[in-house]
Amino acid sequence: MCAPRRRAARRALELPLSFVVGSYAILIFACIVSVVPFLYVLSTSFKETKSLFSYPPEWIPHQLYYGNYSNLILEHPYLWWMANTFFVSVCVTAIKLILDSMAAYSLAKMQFHGKKSLTVLLLLSVAIPGTALLIPLFLTARSFGLLNSYWALILPPLANPLGIFMLRSFITSLPQDIEHSARLDGASEMRIFFKIILPLVGPGLVVHAIFIFLLQYTNFVWPLIAIHDIDKQMLTVGISSLKAIFTVDWGLISAASLLATLPIIVTFIFLQRYFMAQSLAGALKE
Repeated sequence: MCAPRRRAARRALELPLSFVVGSYAILIFACIVSVVPFLYVLSTSFKETKSLFSYPPEWIPHQLYYGNYSNLILEHPYLWWMANTFFVSVCVTAIKLILDSMAAYSLAKMQFHGKKSLTVLLLLSVAIPGTALLIPLFLTARSFGLLNSYWALILPPLANPLGIFMLRSFITSLPQDIEHSARLDGASEMRIFFKIILPLVGPGLVVHAIFIFLLQYTNFVWPLIAIHDIDKQMLTVGISSLKAIFTVDWGLISAASLLATLPIIVTFIFLQRYFMAQSLAGALKE
């Protein structure tokens, strides 16, 4: 009796063939839409700009042209742009991980006067669009003399409270018996936070760190306003400055865009297991 029931249950779980074929077709189409632009940029970076307008177009150049990469590195401060971007992104990520995790722990596990009001205030601040804060932020940075310095790129992103709520959801899911047991053993709040809470929310910290890093790595508007020296610019603004007034060297811009994309791809490849771990944790929680 068990075997027929198992076969019936297996048949009930089997998806229709049309549904499987349609799903694969959609996935293949989405993969093509995502990969083809990257392959086109890769091909363009190894071509001279004048050869891009030849007909029929060549996806694979007969002879690789490395002049775009050499001109980018030798004639433009591209390495400085990349160094500035990594420096600012790493500093903002490290500082925000500390501040956001401590704030999230206090909102998730501690009781104090005005906690609900503070939470509501932080939620309301998340709803304010960033473009509405550009002028006040510029005036504030100018009054403190922070314009055209790294501080102008590091300090403003620290005020974004979105990461607090991201980490708060991770910390709230932890059972309270863990911290209660630690308090009975005489552990202080700081010891509970650093020795118990942070190791347990490690995947959440990694996901939050990647989110912050990518947000700063691709930031464009505020660095364009706050920084004037070309040697202090971020990658996004620097690549945008490669466009001339009357002509555009698409091969040079493609090489710069490809080099700027490689660190993001490498970071995702090495840290994708944390995304999968957090996704599985969320699914099991449901």
